[in-house]
Amino acid sequence: MRRPRRVGVGGGLRPLLLLLPFAALLSVATFSLHSPDRLVIDAPRQLSPTSRHVHRLAVSSLDVPGAAPPLHGAAARAFRSGGRLLRDVLSSPSPSSWSSSSAPAPPPAGVVGATRCPASVTRSGAQLRGVGGGALLPLPCGLALGSHVTVVGAPRRAAGATVAQFAVELRGEGDGDAAPRILHFNPRLRGDWSRRPVIEQNTRFRGQWGPALRCEGHRSRPEEETVDGLVKCEEWSGKVRDTSEELKRLWLRNRIAGQKGRNCIDWPYPFMEDELFVLTLSAGLEGYHFHVDGKHVTSFPYRVGFVLEDATILSVIGDIDVQSIVAGSLPTAHPSIVQRNLELLTELKAPPLAEENVELFIGILSAGNHFTERMAARRSWMSSVRNSSSVVARFFVALNGRREVNEDLLKEADFFGDIVIVPFVDSYDLVVLKTIAICDYAARVVPAKYVMKCDDDTFVRLDSVMAEVKKVSDSKSLYLGNMNYYHRPLREGKWAVSYEEWPREEYPPYADGAGYIVSSDIANFVASEMEKGRLNLFKMEDVSMGMWVGRFNSSGNSVAYVHSPRLCQSGCVDDYLTAHYQSPAQLVCLWEKLRQGRPQCCNAR
Repeated sequence: MRRPRRVGVGGGLRPLLLLLPFAALLSVATFSLHSPDRLVIDAPRQLSPTSRHVHRLAVSSLDVPGAAPPLHGAAARAFRSGGRLLRDVLSSPSPSSWSSSSAPAPPPAGVVGATRCPASVTRSGAQLRGVGGGALLPLPCGLALGSHVTVVGAPRRAAGATVAQFAVELRGEGDGDAAPRILHFNPRLRGDWSRRPVIEQNTRFRGQWGPALRCEGHRSRPEEETVDGLVKCEEWSGKVRDTSEELKRLWLRNRIAGQKGRNCIDWPYPFMEDELFVLTLSAGLEGYHFHVDGKHVTSFPYRVGFVLEDATILSVIGDIDVQSIVAGSLPTAHPSIVQRNLELLTELKAPPLAEENVELFIGILSAGNHFTERMAARRSWMSSVRNSSSVVARFFVALNGRREVNEDLLKEADFFGDIVIVPFVDSYDLVVLKTIAICDYAARVVPAKYVMKCDDDTFVRLDSVMAEVKKVSDSKSLYLGNMNYYHRPLREGKWAVSYEEWPREEYPPYADGAGYIVSSDIANFVASEMEKGRLNLFKMEDVSMGMWVGRFNSSGNSVAYVHSPRLCQSGCVDDYLTAHYQSPAQLVCLWEKLRQGRPQCCNAR
């Protein structure tokens, strides 16, 4: 494999946007830092292929042989919408705000931090109606040490043998399943697989649940760690018949009459169907504490990756009728994310591109509203990138449907200089376009010997990754990752793939998308062949890369497929090369351990 010659570049301005063509390649939308206040539409022939200030990626919206036409149609629509969004952002009355500056721009009016947050929030009665019996309570500035939330409600009686359950959750920013569960408190009144009442607590980040803490009525063992001096689980079990009526009778006798019998327990399961309860969640020094009707029930230690201020919503869902929710001792100030992190952080800016050849280019897939994830990467493993003259890293970000998100994104891109904006409206099915953009950027702007793709929740152990790459002879092209062989597409469920999208019964060999590396000749092949409309598009970007590498390999090239389980697809293992699904705090934790010479995980305890 030959090392590519570095394309000559001139000028000192760095590229801010990587723009892709709109429908049918009738025109190419290009953005120049010479004219940052407007979007310029030029014909492709008018653009210099080696210009440092204007970059484009040609992706045919015509039917590519073997590709699924709906994906191309969706891409064309996303580009048209993205063009409108970009024009909207660039039509700001203050175009000078986009110019490069050593000082951060002030936060836009109306963002969190422009006004003080209330110290308490209350919802009750009619304010809780119309949400399916559950409730959402906004926490404008999150929680702080000593904050508490009180929920008054009654579990509903579940029909038949259905498991009667509800959940109290602290959620972070995001929609639906994308929102992290900072705390999940789930009482199951009729039990679950254990067939006895249980309370399960957990956290969830990027769709991945952590290890559950289950309280099944037994007091935590004396040797177990406590949380602010309180046990994780209190006792409520006893010698009673396994029926709801018996539990209810004993519960009422203990709570109201103060009577006790030989089969009576000191404190039965704290929740009963159709019986009102008062639950208080409080934030301590070491974790969260739950009290029901004044008695401590369980405590849940804080987990690495989640901080109190990240909790923006308290949610109560399930088989429950909520009467009221009161949150008190809340923080009254929460500076905006952009303002808090763009204060003279010049040490986190990307250095100018070096003139010498680059050994490794890293393209990081990110989303417009993932500012916190990008900041965690900059503060952690990307420090190694900034200190290296042979490695370059850039975030590849598509546009968001909300103007304010795009405005903050452009300010962030201008300040740090490490973001490539791909102007289509972001969606999961079109993530593959960002991967193509990475290959094109590596071919046109930063010619490198190797190209790596990862996600913004991936931690990269840079030195070890480079050592792994160098084990393979330069005489062969390289495809390195956590390889999958003979994987079959799912035809049902959330991740279903139709026969129209993928008619075959197996995928080609491919590396998991959390982190993989290809040699530059493969990246150049992808960029060039895709521009000519000769490669298939598929919505799963890692499978797409496997498909393209297979095409390259069958074209008379010799590709070394290298499997390494240390490029973790899900989670982390000690002595990792990459760790995936890591929260922002876990990225920083991994970096601190690595600086101490300990490549160990920061798993939730």
